[in-house]
Amino acid sequence: MKIDFKKVKVIEVDGINHYDYPEYCDAYISEANYNGKPVTDEQLDEINDNDQFRYESVWEFIND
Repeated sequence: MKIDFKKVKVIEVDGINHYDYPEYCDAYISEANYNGKPVTDEQLDEINDNDQFRYESVWEFIND
């Protein structure tokens, strides 16, 4: 499966522990939409496997 990350809208991030700042290595995307529809568990796993996207999403989630 190929994810177009421009179509991913992160809804929820879990596992944020501020003692882990700035890495937030335990944080993960727990809910997202892809192209306007909720993602499957398989898609969510693939989204979380992209370390750069997950890291940027955690920072955006914290700062919103």
